[in-house]
Amino acid sequence: MSGGSGGDPADRGRGEERSRRDRPWAPREQGRPYGADGRAGHDPTRWDAVRPDPTAAWGGGLLDDLPEQGRGAGSLRPPPPAPGPGTARRPGADQGRRERPNPFHTAPSEQGGPEAAEQGARQETTQRAAESARAASPRPSVDPDTREQGLRQTAEAPQRAAESARAASPRPSVDPDTREQGLRQTAEAPQRAAEPARAAPPRPSADQGVPQEAPHQDTDHSLEPNVIPFRGAGYDRTPAVPDHPGTHSPAADGAATAPAPVADPASGQRAADPPEPAAPEPQGESVNAHAAAPLPEPSEPAETAADPAGPASAAHAYTDPERAAVYRAIRERRDVRVGFRSDPVPDEVLIRVLQAAHQAPSVGFSQPWDFVVINDPDVRARVQDLVGHQRERYARALPGARARAFSGLKVEAILDTPANIVVTVDPTRGGRHTLGRHAQPQTAGYSVALAVENLWLAARAEGLGVGWVSFFEERDLARELDLPPHLEVVAYLCIGYVDDFPTEPELALGGWAQRRPLSWAVHRDHYGRRGLPGEQPTSLLEETIAAIGPPNRRAVGDARDRQGRMTKPPGALGVLEDISVQLAGLAGECPPPVPEPAAVAIFAGDHGVHAQGVTSWPQEVTTQMVHNFLDGGAVVNAFADQVGAEVTVVDVGVIGDLPGVPGLLPRKIARGTADCTQGPAMTRTQAGYAIEAGIEVARDLVAAGNRCLVTGDMGIANTTPSAALIAAFTGRDPAEVTGRGTGLDDAAHERKIEVVRRALEANDIDPGDPVGVLAAVGGLEHAALTGFVLGAAALRVPVLLDGVIAGAASLAVAALAPDALHACVAGHRSSEPGHAAVLEHLGLRPLVDLELRLGEGSGALLALPLMQGAVRALRDVATFDAAGVTERR
Repeated sequence: MSGGSGGDPADRGRGEERSRRDRPWAPREQGRPYGADGRAGHDPTRWDAVRPDPTAAWGGGLLDDLPEQGRGAGSLRPPPPAPGPGTARRPGADQGRRERPNPFHTAPSEQGGPEAAEQGARQETTQRAAESARAASPRPSVDPDTREQGLRQTAEAPQRAAESARAASPRPSVDPDTREQGLRQTAEAPQRAAEPARAAPPRPSADQGVPQEAPHQDTDHSLEPNVIPFRGAGYDRTPAVPDHPGTHSPAADGAATAPAPVADPASGQRAADPPEPAAPEPQGESVNAHAAAPLPEPSEPAETAADPAGPASAAHAYTDPERAAVYRAIRERRDVRVGFRSDPVPDEVLIRVLQAAHQAPSVGFSQPWDFVVINDPDVRARVQDLVGHQRERYARALPGARARAFSGLKVEAILDTPANIVVTVDPTRGGRHTLGRHAQPQTAGYSVALAVENLWLAARAEGLGVGWVSFFEERDLARELDLPPHLEVVAYLCIGYVDDFPTEPELALGGWAQRRPLSWAVHRDHYGRRGLPGEQPTSLLEETIAAIGPPNRRAVGDARDRQGRMTKPPGALGVLEDISVQLAGLAGECPPPVPEPAAVAIFAGDHGVHAQGVTSWPQEVTTQMVHNFLDGGAVVNAFADQVGAEVTVVDVGVIGDLPGVPGLLPRKIARGTADCTQGPAMTRTQAGYAIEAGIEVARDLVAAGNRCLVTGDMGIANTTPSAALIAAFTGRDPAEVTGRGTGLDDAAHERKIEVVRRALEANDIDPGDPVGVLAAVGGLEHAALTGFVLGAAALRVPVLLDGVIAGAASLAVAALAPDALHACVAGHRSSEPGHAAVLEHLGLRPLVDLELRLGEGSGALLALPLMQGAVRALRDVATFDAAGVTERR
């Protein structure tokens, strides 16, 4: 091949070659920032390029602020004062960049302070005194604390029976830890109501009770691959707690009745039913049949609750049943929009739920929330009109496949629920010197979000469904509710009893979006260093490659067998039959899901090699075309509208500043690359960051419900680094793989070929080091596209490849993880000669060959209906047996 100086792998040690074959993403030099384990080291300047360019008015250039030889692709910010010639960088200079400590931060040892300790002591003394009084009296005295009034009203009668039982045995003292106080206050009444049930003999059968649930299996993602299933499962809704016809609820009529039977944690069996009340049974099932079962209090003093051999911190832990109840409420909380009942919510229940919200933590204890409880049907009807108007606007903005899915979604239950609650924020509450809000004024809104979550969890414990509505203009709703100007709406919640709770979030059951695994969200010490607690930290690239596997052979065999039995001659659908078999193997089932909705991601970046005159188009066209994409005026927008695909633009390296608007993902690594004829186009660290950005975009789009990803690109002069990459990975001569791009004449074409040769000669090219090759002669969009394809393959979602830019990136994909190609389908064959070389090298067959050379993802989008049709045929066409058609002899 036409490599560069020092590019022959034979000159290196055999051990290094073997190591690079096993881990092709590992760097050549251990000292580079992108470490030997593939992890990006701590880089405090990583996001400098994202900040607005201070030289934007002047225009700037790619070669400014770059070293003359091996120009690094840093941002175009004004450089710091340069040291004198030959001055070495001071070791540990970056250590001086640490953030100044926040003067408003309270050390952990000081949090709570003596006031909190004194308050806890007073609470404990009061509690013990109350216990003594209750033991001597048949009727418990009511706690004068008005905050508890709503909680005690419902549970008053069961408390009386419970107190006599507690008088014979010591009751554990209340945990003085003030951090736990809010949870215990909310749970106190249901816990006391459970006491009479514990005294009754156990039932012969335990399967009718409410068993203590173990943590949900899906909560531990460390043992699962990072694969999100996309199956069009029906709306499977099951009651969270088994329904018992004829059960009477205290909340239904406000009367004090005996509590429901409760499982005994010691025996694992359900306690016997208490005597039936004398009052007549109501018709239908209990309105709070799905309320969390009350849990028994520990029968031992609190001092013995903790394991003496365990850590001291376990002394304040809840008992196993209490802890299970907390995690159960968290796990089963749902955003409910369907299945609400007309039963009213009793006032005392609503007070408990609001009290739970009011006990949320807040910045500086400012408590910046207010709750507007809406019962008036006229007010709710007007709010529903606001929501309906916004829903229509949103539906018109959706691409075809999304619009069809959205038409079947219910987004609100404003009139279906007996009560609506609006939660507001007062950003000024607490005064000018609110503790913790000095440097971060936005924390008032965060505090209110915690109150909303508290409300939601308490509602779930009460058997109440809650639905969040956000289809309205905030100021329109504020005017409708007569809110003063300084209050802002945070949440509009619909609340009421439900027939049952969905087993999973409603949007997940409907295929609109999927839950992201926990491992995606956990970083160690700094962003990008992955690993759950107890696991060895790793990089996103390593994690992704490890999740990529071969096709499912059983599904492949089933698809081929079905193709042979469909009512058509064998092989009559040509390449489409192969595509359907490929996608079945990728999905692991036959037939596979139809690859819709689809999203095209256009990765945009500028190139320093533009300075070599490889194109007649000015560099600012990259920025201008990104604006055109966002305005919906490009060819890719027209084709996406035609096939119903979503368009997302990802800025990974555009020189100019771009607006923060919907549809643009700001992932800028640098303001363009350096001139690859003078040295590496970017550092290895930057190439690694760009790959990770592509992986993250793939994850986000798949988690958002997309079942097919389409590659797109934008970058003036990007066919030149594409030709260099193709020559580097395939070994072909630059003259064979360098095309005319946007229409060069013969002289300019010859100059472009020579530029590609010089780029390969100026850099150390080793095809066994794909990250190094991308850094040397690639572009930021090439690296991001590499990660994009890898991310989709790890999630077993098909990727429709566009032209020569995506083809060049797919060569790096194949070098990093060969099995990732099983997720790739070539959308079309570009007229660029390098793309034909890529398809031949990878063994890919294009679906369309129309001599296109535009890029943007345009050719791949034209092929999208063909790929979808291949799957629909496998799924919907009848077999000879099913249709009663005689097969050929």
